[in-house]
Amino acid sequence: MHKPPPSPRAGVGDHLRHWRQLRRLSQLDLAADAELSTRHLSCVETGKASPSRELVLRLCERLAVPLRERNAWLVAAGYAPMYREHAMDDPSMVAAQRAVQHLLDSHEPWPAVAFDRHWNMVLANRMVAPLLQGVSPELLAAPVNLLRVSLHPLGLAPHIANLNQWREHLFARLRQQIQQTGDSTLAMLLRELQAYPAQAGHSALRLDGEHPGVLMPFLIHTPAGLLNLVSTTTVFGSPVDITLQELALETFFPGDEATAQALRQMANTLLGP
Repeated sequence: MHKPPPSPRAGVGDHLRHWRQLRRLSQLDLAADAELSTRHLSCVETGKASPSRELVLRLCERLAVPLRERNAWLVAAGYAPMYREHAMDDPSMVAAQRAVQHLLDSHEPWPAVAFDRHWNMVLANRMVAPLLQGVSPELLAAPVNLLRVSLHPLGLAPHIANLNQWREHLFARLRQQIQQTGDSTLAMLLRELQAYPAQAGHSALRLDGEHPGVLMPFLIHTPAGLLNLVSTTTVFGSPVDITLQELALETFFPGDEATAQALRQMANTLLGP
């Protein structure tokens, strides 16, 4: 179990120690990577030395600390926060929201969705709604959590042909995200998801220990038939806004020609020619 990040009132040394240990680095390793003496790093970590703003940012960079936590480091060290955070519906985010929606819409007739750091859906294109048919309205009440919708027995779980494979795939992604961020909300979400029933009579992987193909398929039964989908995840490369850094785009592609044809027909019905 990963410890949550230190409280906002903690000293900068507490933040440093937490993230250094989370990244499994010794003081010697981090000091060498950050180009400072081990003694100086130790003094910062124990509160005997106050780091400069430049050093705080350098250590955050070396430890791949998320922007949200970098602000906490800066405040703890006595500096003003550097990174802003605005909701996607904030007037200052209009251009960014339009850009994200354009990317999602450009992906049609394939489904695409944008979600925040806790996997809550922020934006989607028009091909996502047909995949959510049959999901309990309770799970579709805002905020719509994509992991909960996928694996809950009143969600998509009964319709996913390779549910156990898909569960383990999502669990692995979530564990990696928890390792990277130390987010306690994600850790609680993982425990909740693991308590949902698995697919009886099916193993998570084939007997040879491999899943079919080079990408994990998402096999879902729909009124249009069994869809074979594969996905890619995209994040913004150099955001200075916390909301944008934590936003991810999941774009699905047909895994075979039958799925491609089914999605095109679905799009023609839904969107028109």
